[in-house]
Amino acid sequence: MDERAKRFLLIIGFLLSAVVIAYLLYAAFFRVAPRAPAPAPEAPAPEIPRAGLVPAAPGTPSSGAAAEAEDGLRAADQVARGGVTSTVELTTAPVEQTALAGDGTRVHFYDRGDGKFYRLQQDGSVETLSDQAFPGLKKATWNRDAARAVLEFPDGSNIVYDFDNETQVTLPKHWEDFDFSPVTDELVAKSMGLDPDNRWIVISNDTGSNVKPIQALGENEAKVHINWSPNNQVVAFSDTADALGSFERKNIIPLGKEQENFKALTVEGLGFSSSWSPDGKKLLYSVSGSYSNYRPLLWIVDATSATMGQNRRSLPLNTWVEKCAFATASKAYCAVPQGLPPNAGLQPPLFADLPDALYEVNIATGAVNLIALPETNKTMSNLFVTSDQSALYFTNTQTGNLEMIKLQ
Repeated sequence: MDERAKRFLLIIGFLLSAVVIAYLLYAAFFRVAPRAPAPAPEAPAPEIPRAGLVPAAPGTPSSGAAAEAEDGLRAADQVARGGVTSTVELTTAPVEQTALAGDGTRVHFYDRGDGKFYRLQQDGSVETLSDQAFPGLKKATWNRDAARAVLEFPDGSNIVYDFDNETQVTLPKHWEDFDFSPVTDELVAKSMGLDPDNRWIVISNDTGSNVKPIQALGENEAKVHINWSPNNQVVAFSDTADALGSFERKNIIPLGKEQENFKALTVEGLGFSSSWSPDGKKLLYSVSGSYSNYRPLLWIVDATSATMGQNRRSLPLNTWVEKCAFATASKAYCAVPQGLPPNAGLQPPLFADLPDALYEVNIATGAVNLIALPETNKTMSNLFVTSDQSALYFTNTQTGNLEMIKLQ
């Protein structure tokens, strides 16, 4: 084979090799793999019936049991029976200075938006208590039937306003910490003169006339708690006595309307605050001590002039007495914060937003029973019970709205 033929064959071989190499490179890096056939769509799984559940017939759930929710869980009770309970929102805007009206069913409240007082009727309608507006109100202290109130303002001004007659009288600016008598048309206050020697607890008519000083305060005004008893004997408690051995154990001195010397109450703890039973025979109070890891604890004690301090017992409820309301002389309801940590009793404002459970307290025996867990977390304040014990009103601390739990 001559040189020309060899050269021709080499060229042909080179070209064939280049084609083969190019194809192999294409196959390795650029050719798209054939798609696998798509799987057939799965048939829908058959619906599994919920065993034991029957759709409820339309209508109002029976009073004997709560209706079942669609997911099979027990729905919230409409009436408090010790379990999860629904609450009824009565206002859609924040309210303040709430009080139960004299008929024991309607609610009076203050609307900061327009500075007026309103009455919530049983049917849910709202009417004004007065056309008079009180913008910037600091505090309202109601009398026993919520027909009159001491209104305090940030500039120190104080008036007594009569909502029935729409009249008002002015009280001295240096008076503070008011309370109305539960049985007469009188009020008590702290008269805070510039000179500590001119600071007194005073009693007057609810018009501010006929003023009578009954107890010197000096520099101890912060240690005296105004709380007029239903039997018209005690007007305040004084936390000014020396400790009894332990700094937690002390005497609380009842201050009499007629300057009587009542027997002291011995309490075990700090932060004394109290509430009278409607008949004035018992005192419900809260204190915080080492025995409760400085959580607030409720106590009940006899508190007439003849029985003051007798039959004292603690209740297994860690809450403040301000979160309680008497329904009768023998029954109270208390909102108890859930998950209250140690030392909470020493700094109450830090734990003001914890959700509450509602307990019923037997004042005679000290027995307590869980009556309601709100369906959604609620922090309750300003509790009061209707006179027929059918409902408990409270202010939702998070929203400021007025709400209700049905008790019957």
